[in-house]
Amino acid sequence: MPFNTEIKPLSAMTDEEVAGIHTVITDVDDTVTTDGRLTAKAYTALEQLQSAGFRVVVTTGRPAGWCDHIARMWPVDAVVGENGAVYFWYDSHGNKLCSRHAVSDVDAAAHRQRIEQVAAKILRAVPGAAVASDQFCRLYDLAIDFCEDVAFIGQAGVDAVVAIMASEGMTAKVSSIHVNGWFGVHDKLSTSMSMMQHLYDIDLNAERSRIVYAGDSPNDATMFAHFPISVGVANVLDFVGKMSAMPKFVTNERSGAGFAELADRLLSQLSTSAQSSRASYKR
Repeated sequence: MPFNTEIKPLSAMTDEEVAGIHTVITDVDDTVTTDGRLTAKAYTALEQLQSAGFRVVVTTGRPAGWCDHIARMWPVDAVVGENGAVYFWYDSHGNKLCSRHAVSDVDAAAHRQRIEQVAAKILRAVPGAAVASDQFCRLYDLAIDFCEDVAFIGQAGVDAVVAIMASEGMTAKVSSIHVNGWFGVHDKLSTSMSMMQHLYDIDLNAERSRIVYAGDSPNDATMFAHFPISVGVANVLDFVGKMSAMPKFVTNERSGAGFAELADRLLSQLSTSAQSSRASYKR
């Protein structure tokens, strides 16, 4: 596979880099999933990572309703959803699901009508675009589908959606399937920082060399830029030249198979002492 000159193949990740990692943070769509489905191979990779003592955190543009399910049902420690608007975790001691929100109830109520107005404007202006099918379980953002349940509207269409959101004062981020727009200053990175400090007393600036981030598309660029050990599944190469930051490493395989490839690399040199060290970080 030809690699962008700024990106190294996953095989170039050193044993020293792997040995220091205690947390895996990953995007969901087209990073863990493949063509919209969660494969057994990718799910098993998540389970194996967590069982080996890695903290596993999901960050996604998917809605709060999905995050409730993921936090309850998947082998993960926490879930940041709606591009940083909210995070969920399952408190095994209290035996309950918990959440914290980056948007106040007052602001959320004020934003809802504006979001509906922006959605209507986009649908009038951009042929083929649609409100995402998961919009009904979103609390804080607007998701415009450009290729998940509709035919691809083209790059010009995607750019038009982004431009309309920006003109309305929204932050707009492009994933592999949706353009997500929201009011406020939160994003995947800022809320991941808050969540890690709150739940685990971990400073993402101080500890960033001990965390690996996995993603696949432009809305992962901020995370790629922040973490020195960042990994794109192979389909990230579809966005070369379209992202403000690319990952340090890239897998050979695309989507969920690429995530499983990353998990295999992290698991390849585990020892009992390494597992114990990682487990000591988890509360």
